[in-house]
Amino acid sequence: MSMDRREFLKFIGLAGLGLGIGASATGWIFSRGLEASEYIPPPGALTAKRWAMVVDLSKFKTEEDYQRVIDACHKIHNVPDFGNPKDEIKWIWTDTYEHTFPGQENKFLPKEFEEKPFFLLCNHCDNAPCVRVCPTKATFKRSDGITMQDYHRCIGCRFCMAACPYGARSFNWRDPRPFIKEIDPTYPTRTKGVVEKCTYCVERLAKGLQPKCVEVSNGGLIFGDLADPNSEVRRILNTHFSLRRKAELGTGPSVFYIIGGEEDV
Repeated sequence: MSMDRREFLKFIGLAGLGLGIGASATGWIFSRGLEASEYIPPPGALTAKRWAMVVDLSKFKTEEDYQRVIDACHKIHNVPDFGNPKDEIKWIWTDTYEHTFPGQENKFLPKEFEEKPFFLLCNHCDNAPCVRVCPTKATFKRSDGITMQDYHRCIGCRFCMAACPYGARSFNWRDPRPFIKEIDPTYPTRTKGVVEKCTYCVERLAKGLQPKCVEVSNGGLIFGDLADPNSEVRRILNTHFSLRRKAELGTGPSVFYIIGGEEDV
């Protein structure tokens, strides 16, 4: 019996219900974005030619400021807590300046930056090396610049993890489901042997909502269209000094870190 592509995707979507995936989540994973050129935003979705994020370090003062963002992201995406660094799964996390911007530290670096945590996440690169090495196209680019991860196509080879220079991907060495404190039925859970990462909350963008981390950051994370000269992201980048992680590699990361203010320009 022959089966065309539309029937095949419908079949996979139904099969996904038996793999711990909610019906709404199945829809956006399988009916949208298997090929970047085929993605069609639903009515009311937030759209952009090139999504980007700005991290305003001045807005994060305490450990609670950081943890609020991390907890919000991990909760709605069913990120498990294995309780140990070896098995850790992370979509957004913090690290030191030295590890965030290797090669850019020096002995005259202000103490403020030496001691301050920096948010890390997938950089959704223009030239994403993870996309190039994935043998099954489980990792692919959408036309709006978002680097996506199809959990069903992932075979766990971890080529993408080796290729990513930002350490932005996590591998499920164990079944993650027993380690999710409270499962959100609107987002898919993963299985053992699957890679996962930040997706810029594509499921929320499809509903006209900002990424969850942006929503709870109290202005510390700004999300918008890098290709639009009138967007907030562009306005902020035009008036503040910023850095990107390992931009010298030519990956074209879309996450920017504000270091100085308007008075420094």
